[in-house]
Amino acid sequence: MDLASFFGIISGLSLIISAIFMGGDSYNFINIPGLMIVFGGTIATTLITFQFQDVFAAFKAAYFVFSKDKEDPNEAVATMIKLSRISRRQGLMQLAKVKTRSSFLKKACGLLADGSSEEVIRAALTTEIQSLQMRHFIVQDVFRKMGIYAPAFGMLGTLIGLVQMLSHLQDPSNIGPAMATALLTTFYGSFLSTLFFLPVAGKLRSRTVIEIINLEIMREGAISIINNNNPIIIYEKLSSFISSRKRKPFEQMDVKAAS
Repeated sequence: MDLASFFGIISGLSLIISAIFMGGDSYNFINIPGLMIVFGGTIATTLITFQFQDVFAAFKAAYFVFSKDKEDPNEAVATMIKLSRISRRQGLMQLAKVKTRSSFLKKACGLLADGSSEEVIRAALTTEIQSLQMRHFIVQDVFRKMGIYAPAFGMLGTLIGLVQMLSHLQDPSNIGPAMATALLTTFYGSFLSTLFFLPVAGKLRSRTVIEIINLEIMREGAISIINNNNPIIIYEKLSSFISSRKRKPFEQMDVKAAS
């Protein structure tokens, strides 16, 4: 689990809920019509904007982002060093037998085992990376758009509440509920956008950056293998993708089999 995301959401919810309870009756912040306007309207507009499978993929990606730890680029470097040693000792054909859960790495090993040229490997893997970036952009854009739609529907709910209030000025008993809907819809929209939708979009973007770095490490590692670079040269080339503070020394690299 991503602990930073978990603690961020828990602390944010705790502070807001605590402020509500400390300020008085919490039931004043529950308004079903307001929730229907903001949440229902946001989901409906999102489904109009995107295809259903894109919305489903976005929520699925958000679940995996918060439930799985981020991948360490040092592991990708270690994997490519391991593959370089296999290719130097047993030949490129042995890379076709490498077992891995990464479809990108499997494709790279297949291209190497087939004896593809550097240009072919670079072009094929670059296309794969660009395709992944486009897919992830759509997923991130779903939450960015929801972060825009939620406050907009909050304002729409505010207008609805004000219209209801003004149309019943002769009956003071209706002014309170109408004003509650007017104010709470703005609160709901801002709450969902600020604490959930926009942070999730940001988290997805940061995870995409890390994933792209890992894929670029694999791509450059595959090119280094086809050029028959030794493991130390490969390490020096690939470790440049990693911040010097987080970079593991060559001697500490875990070069166990790719998985």
